[in-house]
Amino acid sequence: MQLLIVDDEAHWVDNLSMHKPWHTLGIEHVHRAYSAREALQLIDANPVDIVISDIIMPEMTGIELIEKVRRHDRRIKCILLSGHAEFEYAKEAVRNHAVDYLLKPPTDEELFGAVRAAIGQLREEWESVSSLERTQFALRENLPLLRGQLLLGAFRGERMPAEEWARKMDNYGIPHRQGECALVLVRLEDEFDPYRHNGQHLLEYAITNIAEEVFREFMEVWSVKEEHGYLAFLLQLRSGLAVDRPDMLLEKLAMQVQAKVKQFLKGSLSVVLTEPFEFPAQLAEQYRRASSYFRRIVGDEREFIVKADGSEPAEEQEPLDVIHRHPALLHLLEAGRWDAAEEKLGAAFAELEEKGSESWEHCLEVGFAIGSAFMHLAHRNGQTLAALLGPDLEPMQNGEAFASIGRLRKWSMGALAKLREGTAHEARDARSQYVAKIKEYVENNLHRDVSLRALADHVNLHPTHLSKIYKLETGEGISDYVAAVRMDRACRLLRTTDKKIYEISAEIGYLDPAYFIKVFKRQFDVTPQEYREGR
Repeated sequence: MQLLIVDDEAHWVDNLSMHKPWHTLGIEHVHRAYSAREALQLIDANPVDIVISDIIMPEMTGIELIEKVRRHDRRIKCILLSGHAEFEYAKEAVRNHAVDYLLKPPTDEELFGAVRAAIGQLREEWESVSSLERTQFALRENLPLLRGQLLLGAFRGERMPAEEWARKMDNYGIPHRQGECALVLVRLEDEFDPYRHNGQHLLEYAITNIAEEVFREFMEVWSVKEEHGYLAFLLQLRSGLAVDRPDMLLEKLAMQVQAKVKQFLKGSLSVVLTEPFEFPAQLAEQYRRASSYFRRIVGDEREFIVKADGSEPAEEQEPLDVIHRHPALLHLLEAGRWDAAEEKLGAAFAELEEKGSESWEHCLEVGFAIGSAFMHLAHRNGQTLAALLGPDLEPMQNGEAFASIGRLRKWSMGALAKLREGTAHEARDARSQYVAKIKEYVENNLHRDVSLRALADHVNLHPTHLSKIYKLETGEGISDYVAAVRMDRACRLLRTTDKKIYEISAEIGYLDPAYFIKVFKRQFDVTPQEYREGR
């Protein structure tokens, strides 16, 4: 929980924020604002939960402040303080859904009681939002997508413990059990080409419905459209159903699907079936085998039903898995997940070594995948790989890096470290540029709106992001910087010009001269006029 205390009287803000045991209520951070405008800037940049505000303030009253706060985030709870026991104020506080209206000075019991009430309301609201009933409703609404994503992840070889599989299948209402399953991949043939850019998803939905209707008489069905465009069906015999030849039954049902689609949708399908296998342990391997059958066995032929029975000749070169497995190396690099990218490379080289081969083609395959990801990242950042790596690019250019697993590992890890370092420098340069733009804008527009929101809009960043970048680079908050520039400008104008106080106030961005005088005195212990006379 985060609390914001707002009052133009600094001693009230400092006393309430620094000398009360807010941590006993679960308040993790207490923000301080000495004006309503400063409060709105803090709310824009921080996830404030509760606001305690004075009512009578220059520029904007506490009532006006909570009206703006509620427009920003209706869940923020507001507590009002006032030195006036006026009924109209209380009515306005109630109308704006304030949690409480307290007279100054409140006792600790009154103040903490109001904050506890605010915390209670927040918890009740968020518990409602995250309630089991709403979660279950959202889950039901998104079940088809969640089921599909789970199956696609399994195809890609994403691993989960057996108990995690069981939990997810139970939560998603998937009737499959861990055990024997078969996989069916369906390819739509060229009669359906006219639908590829108009109505394709409706056609696939119709074919899926036909297939599920046919298979479901004997089997539990879990379907999804996979990344190559095939319709995939994971099938498992219904519990308690005894079948002498499940493989023959599956072929018969696949032929029925073909026939029904041809009869009612006027198009043909090719189908690849797998042998029964252990689910989920062997699913990724069986999926890879089945999808390769379309390329190696079915080819351009139409209306085939083929069983991927594992009897094809053994491959001389086993395919690599890790470098191509989700998440892709490029995606890790683009997300700045450098440690995960390094782990992926380490696992890819471990797989190469595990195969016990110094195969040049294997090294080339991994090397090309790594080099391509590195180049794409450089180009996305508006640079070349040569500029980022310098002479370290040469082993890739002359092929030396691909000569052995050891050399490829050394080159790849070194290049990754250079990319990481270069990206870090680039991030620091970008942050410095943002800070420079902000300072230039504030210097030239002090008489205009230089709130955090206005500054964020100027550099096209979210206020929270800009606030973090500025503090990371300079060690101070943006509001502290703006306040310091204003006071520095005020002192210079007071020393070097004969401008009136209200003119100086307007020039540095304070619309209310009285408020400017109060802020100036809080900073320097003298009024602007006293400062001028003492120059």
